[in-house]
Amino acid sequence: MDRRIMRTRQAIMEAFIGLLGEQGFEKITIHEIADRANVNRGTVYLHFTDKFDLLEQCIETYLQFLYESCQPDGDPNWVSAKTQLLRTFEFLEQHTSVYSILLTSKGVPAFRNRMMAMVERGIGENTRSCGLYAGVHPEILGQFLSSAIAGLVEWWILQSMPYSPAEMVEQLHVLLERNLLPV
Repeated sequence: MDRRIMRTRQAIMEAFIGLLGEQGFEKITIHEIADRANVNRGTVYLHFTDKFDLLEQCIETYLQFLYESCQPDGDPNWVSAKTQLLRTFEFLEQHTSVYSILLTSKGVPAFRNRMMAMVERGIGENTRSCGLYAGVHPEILGQFLSSAIAGLVEWWILQSMPYSPAEMVEQLHVLLERNLLPV
């Protein structure tokens, strides 16, 4: 994709995220988005069908960034779940302005729900490969853990990140060891 097109799309998305944090989804207009992004309304419509499409593409884009942040640089078999979690918390800390809006914006639970589904898929892959949790249905385990992790991330962001990413991951690891891992 052409760099100018990428920059324009990014400017529109950033303008939208900023407005989402200020006034909520329902009140945002395409005109306001265009003004904030310093583009014409027609330019917004060249990239997005409407504000619902813009929301959808923002969610997809920022979830992809989040997903890529926790992926290993080299061989995926050599990266532990703990390392992936640490990378995720560090990424969220570095990009807190965007993710705090996406996670906490009232009336737009889609980001949190999709993030939770993404975490659930990752948990499913990890638990199937390691064979732990005998006697627990995988879908129940996935739902339980993804809800806990998404809730913890949301709490951490809402509380202005009172603990470092390393402390959060360590605490989560302790909780999982004590309560879920076989003895």
